[in-house]
Amino acid sequence: MTNAPATDAAPATAPRTSAATIESGGIEAIPLERRHGSPWQLMATWTAPNLEFATIFVGVIAVAVFGLGFWQAMLALAFGTALGAITQGILSTWGPREGLAQMVIGRTAFGSRGNILPSALNTVMAGLGWFAVNSVSGAFALATLTGMSTVLALLIVVVIEVLVAFIGHDLVQLFERYASYVLGAIFLVATITIFMHANLAGPVKGGGFSFAGFTLTAAAAFGYAAGWNPYASDYSRYLPANASAKAIGWAAGLGNFVGCIVLMAAGAAAATIAGFNLNDPTTSFTATMPVVIRDLTLLAIAVGAIAANALNIYSGAMSFLAAGIKIPFRLRRAIVALGFGVLGFFIAWSALADAGTKYENFLLVIAYWIAPWLGIVLTDRLLRRGTEIASLVPDHARYRNPAGAISLVVAGFISIWLFSNQIFYTGLVVTAAPQIGDLTPLVGFVVAGCLYWVLFRAFKVKLGAPFTGAPTLVVGVDAADNVA
Repeated sequence: MTNAPATDAAPATAPRTSAATIESGGIEAIPLERRHGSPWQLMATWTAPNLEFATIFVGVIAVAVFGLGFWQAMLALAFGTALGAITQGILSTWGPREGLAQMVIGRTAFGSRGNILPSALNTVMAGLGWFAVNSVSGAFALATLTGMSTVLALLIVVVIEVLVAFIGHDLVQLFERYASYVLGAIFLVATITIFMHANLAGPVKGGGFSFAGFTLTAAAAFGYAAGWNPYASDYSRYLPANASAKAIGWAAGLGNFVGCIVLMAAGAAAATIAGFNLNDPTTSFTATMPVVIRDLTLLAIAVGAIAANALNIYSGAMSFLAAGIKIPFRLRRAIVALGFGVLGFFIAWSALADAGTKYENFLLVIAYWIAPWLGIVLTDRLLRRGTEIASLVPDHARYRNPAGAISLVVAGFISIWLFSNQIFYTGLVVTAAPQIGDLTPLVGFVVAGCLYWVLFRAFKVKLGAPFTGAPTLVVGVDAADNVA
């Protein structure tokens, strides 16, 4: 670890590489001379990946599956999305200080070996799970638009997704920026068209408001918005160390919230239109649109899937490497991203049948692990305020913190055992009182945070030295640093 210039130093002016240049390395810290960009670019980074049909479907299931009326659905959707967007903003502010990815920063809460657990969970959920979900929605849209087979459409979508993620950070950021403009314009028109045909005050399947419907909808919306949380600092770590934390937080949080809530509203409104078919949601969503708007919307759904999955594959690869796996190649991150793309294609292929039900369950399950993980990392950061972490996160530091893994496992088990509301398993409390819906994320977050606070002090977990305000170049966070 070496000291670098103070945070008020002038931004580096080192030559920039082309966005088409493959990003080498893995999860090593980004040195000051390679930092670039503006905090407000994060607005587009987190808006574009939410402009896809998966977001729309969250709104659809709030009305069509959980039985809420439109306005009740919007209240629950806004509540769950806001929670995920707020944490997205907070976590994004952590990247510039050390230039580290989110799951690497998480080593302070879990230790070098304990961090394998959340890194593996995020690898599976992000690099494979979300990738499959979004690829399927993009494939259905492209197949509907062109008439080609769904499998061929899936292959085309996956190839483009993998190409963008393979090249790396700068191309991902550039793609998200321009995608946010194009997709934003198309989906705005599509949303207006949907509202022109919606029956917002009409009768709904469940008869209107229910506490169970509210908690299930809020949990699903939180699971969607917070699904980006484990990636947050992956896309802020390239910013200058003196970038405004307030601007970073607002840009990332607003991008996540606005991108989600507008399309969730469109989905909830679409579900109120007579004849909406939950088994064919893409066709039903576009059925009332004029041909030109319908075709543009289908194209936007396919491109939106690519925008989302460029981030999912990129950060899935980062999480894989954050587990400490040594891949002695200069392009190790790109190679891992390629591998995830191939594996994700076959998972998505298998999910083409009954995609709607599988997505509904996935939204809830992802919140089951992210909520306790959030409780732990936020509590850890609070306990470490005013201290540095650069001496703890390198591989050679062999830093241990059993409090994190214990808290994640215990909180996850208790919350799921008691409160899960899944077709795979229904918790004891929900079985006895089904009207409560799904409180698993809330219980998991609270239990994990409280338990971690107690165990942190019981284990006398190591703290770093007082933070001086000067950024440090962290050396050795990548198991293959010597070939970076």
